[in-house]
Amino acid sequence: MFALAPAVLAALISACITYLSMPLLQRYALARPNARSSHRIPTPQGAGIAVVAATLLVAAPWAAWAHGAIPLPLIGSAVLIALVGLVDDIRPLPVTVRLLLQAAAVTTVVSAAPEALRIVPALPLAFERVLIVIAGVWFVNLVNFMDGLDLMTVAEVVPTTAALGLLGWFGELSSAATLLAIALCGAMLGFAPFNKPVARVFLGDVGSLPIGLLLGWCLLELAWHGHPAAALLLPGYYLADSTITLFRRIARREQFWSAHRSHFYQRATDNGFTVRQVIGEVFALNLVLALLAIAIVRAGSIAITLPCLLAGAIAIAFVLRRFARPQFL
Repeated sequence: MFALAPAVLAALISACITYLSMPLLQRYALARPNARSSHRIPTPQGAGIAVVAATLLVAAPWAAWAHGAIPLPLIGSAVLIALVGLVDDIRPLPVTVRLLLQAAAVTTVVSAAPEALRIVPALPLAFERVLIVIAGVWFVNLVNFMDGLDLMTVAEVVPTTAALGLLGWFGELSSAATLLAIALCGAMLGFAPFNKPVARVFLGDVGSLPIGLLLGWCLLELAWHGHPAAALLLPGYYLADSTITLFRRIARREQFWSAHRSHFYQRATDNGFTVRQVIGEVFALNLVLALLAIAIVRAGSIAITLPCLLAGAIAIAFVLRRFARPQFL
């Protein structure tokens, strides 16, 4: 019951801030439909302010009280890229400016981590940290890229953070990362009623970017605690959809940094799937991945890890293939 309290409090704060901010967002941050949009009517964006605020307002003091303070560089970096996203929601920024600021935020978080925290000790520390920064910047952006359908980010973040919270309860994650995951799960649930099809408000970059940073840090903490396979499997659908789409666009010599409708979940709606069907399948897939990740961590055996990774890869491939083909076939 105690573990649920941060989630409930974050959900209430998130829902209240979202509701109160909607008139302001309607006036200053309206997302108008275009050829790449999944929505058909102008919809306010920027409710991610509520999700991020609720997460940090609950997790930071609660973690400090529980003697597992959330690193200040993480909080500051989340606020920084939230501000970058807020500006971008109102008046789009150049790609290079966004990337530089995101890279600075991720680098700050990774650089502040103790040197004893390693994923692959055989690698030189500096090289491993550079790889983590690159992966972190990509993860922040892919959460943004995948936030293109009603409830999509909810369907991804809620099962993932719930699994992280459960693993933390089992003692497999630091108390700070556990509380952050639980608070983020609650904050997303508080936002969900406003984002269900047809959405009344969107997260916007002000939400998706810092959510990517906070979720990425929780997954990194899981990897640092000796569970890199589980940390990779939990966001497996997002990683697969966004990374495959990126390389396909590069191979076609497209402007891969520009807005598009090439993601598998977007192609699914073009192929006859309803939004609810897409979200339902993504949510179900993420529940499967969460169960497999928990099994990997709790078993702690390579004999369990490899079959679970294979099962996760097959499940992801199955869903991607379904999304890529017309529904009536």
